[in-house]
Amino acid sequence: MMGIAAANYSVLSLGSVPSVSKTRRSSRPGNTTASPGKVSRERPGFKGQNDHKLNLEVSPHRAVSAVRLMRIELGGAFADLLNERGKGSGDNEMGYVERTLGFRTRELDDRDLRLVTDVVGGTIRWRRFLDHLIGSLCHDKKAFQSMEPLLLQILRIGFYEIIKLNMPSYAVVDENVRLAKFALRPGAGNMVNGILRKLVMLKDTNSLPLPKVEGDNRAQARALATLHSHPVWMVRRWMKFFGQDETIRLMTWNNSEPSFSLRANAAKGVTRTDLTRLLDELEVPYELSSNMDDFVRVSTGLQIVIQAGLLKEGFCAVQDESAGLVVSVLDPQSGDKIADCCAAPGGKTLYMASQLRGEGMISAIDVNKGRLRILKETARSHKVDGVITTIHADLRIFVENPSVKFDKVLLDAPCSGLGVLSKRADLRWNKTLEDLEELKTLQDELLNAASSLVRPGGVFVYSTCSIDHEENEERVAAFLLKHPDFSIDPVDRYVPHHFVTEKGFYLSNPVRHSLDGAFAARLVRAS
Repeated sequence: MMGIAAANYSVLSLGSVPSVSKTRRSSRPGNTTASPGKVSRERPGFKGQNDHKLNLEVSPHRAVSAVRLMRIELGGAFADLLNERGKGSGDNEMGYVERTLGFRTRELDDRDLRLVTDVVGGTIRWRRFLDHLIGSLCHDKKAFQSMEPLLLQILRIGFYEIIKLNMPSYAVVDENVRLAKFALRPGAGNMVNGILRKLVMLKDTNSLPLPKVEGDNRAQARALATLHSHPVWMVRRWMKFFGQDETIRLMTWNNSEPSFSLRANAAKGVTRTDLTRLLDELEVPYELSSNMDDFVRVSTGLQIVIQAGLLKEGFCAVQDESAGLVVSVLDPQSGDKIADCCAAPGGKTLYMASQLRGEGMISAIDVNKGRLRILKETARSHKVDGVITTIHADLRIFVENPSVKFDKVLLDAPCSGLGVLSKRADLRWNKTLEDLEELKTLQDELLNAASSLVRPGGVFVYSTCSIDHEENEERVAAFLLKHPDFSIDPVDRYVPHHFVTEKGFYLSNPVRHSLDGAFAARLVRAS
C-alpha cells in the first residue's frame, strides 16, 4: 500500500478542506541510532556500526509484536499502532525492541506496520484460545505455567499466524524460531521449533485439541470461553441475559476486525460530501452511514487518513456512530447551556459543540487533567474552542457548590466497556466481575451528582458504552426511585426506531446493528 502524505493544498469552495496527493514511501535501511551507552551482545546476524546492532535476520513485525505484547501485559502500551505520528510510530517501536532485546531489525515498512496491528490485536483477542493450544502442546502443564514472558509471546504470535492468519507454516516456524534464538538463546529456538511443528501437524490433520461444548451450563461456558477467547465470567453473564446463540454471535463480533467511522466536522464547514471526496482522492474505501448524516464507515485505510492530516487539521474525527447517536439523544441546539460530565477525551463534547453553531456553551468536566488538555487542543483544531470551557474536577465534589444550572446535562459514565470489545482488544482481560460491581456504585454516585446540575424543565442524558443491563436500565431505574422529579423522555424522536427499546431508551447492539454497543436514557426534570 502506498503511504499518503498531506500535500498540495488547494483552495476549494470551502476554503479550508485539503486536496491530498499520494506519494510512495520507500523502504530504507533500519535507523542506526542506538540508545546512548547501550552494551551490545555479539551474535551471528548482527551488522552495524558503533554501538548499534542491526539484525537483518529477524522479522521486524514479529520482533515489534513480541515486545509490544509484553508491554501491553505489563500495562505500558495499548493494543493499536494507529496514531497521528504515522510512520514515526514504527521508529518508536523499534526503540523499544532495541532496549528490550539488545538489537534492532530493519525499519518497519507499511506492510510491517499493518502486520503489527493485525498480529498484536489478534493475538490479544485470541489469547485464551492460543494459551489453551500452547498449554496442550507443551510436554507438561508446569512448562507452560513457568514459561518466560518473551518466549510465551513468541509462541502466541506463531500460533496466531498459523491458525488464524493462515500464513505459510514453514515461514512462520522459521521466523519465530530465529526470533527466539536471537532474542533469548538457541535452546528457546529449539523449543519453539518443536511446539510449532507439532501445531502444524495437528492443524494439517484437523486434530487440534479443542474443548467440546457439553455438560452443564458452567462446563459449556468454560468451553465456549476457550473456543471464542473471552473470560468465563463474561460468557456466563451473557448466556444468562442473552442466551447461548446470541452470546456466540456477540463473541464472534468482538473477535472480528473492527471498522471505524469518521464524522465530518460541520464546525469547519466540512460536509459529508466533502469528506467522501477527500477519501476518494486518498483511495480509501468507505460506505455512507444509514443512521447519521455526518458519518461514513471505513473498514481499511484509517492510517492513510491519519497520515494525510485530516484528523490533525480537524476536518473529521474518528467516532463510532453509536457515540454520535448518544449526542442525537441529547439533541444540542444553538444557544444551549450544556454540562458534559466525565467529558474527556471529548469525542461527544466536540460533536455537541459543532452543533451549537457558535452560540451557546459547554462546560466539559473531568477528573483527568491530561485528557482535558488533549480536549482543549483538539477543540482548537476543530474550531469549537469558543464554546467549550474545560473544568478539572471530580464531579461529585464540583456539584457541592454549583454556580449555575444547565439546560442539558450529559453524563457519559465510566463503565465496563462491554460494548466496545471489538475495538478494545485488551479490555476483556482487564475487567472482572468485581470491577462491574464497583462501577455500578460509582455510576449511582455520578448520576446523583450530575442530576443536580439540571435546571427545572431541563434534559438529563445518562449514557454508557456497555450492553450490560445492570449498568444501563437498572441504574436508571434506581436513579428514578430516588429522584421522582425526573421522568423518562422516549428517544424515538431523536434516533431511528430500531435503536429504541420498549422503555424508550436508546440501545445499539453490536450483533443487531453492526455498531459498538451503547446505551442512553433521556430524562426530563419537572418544571
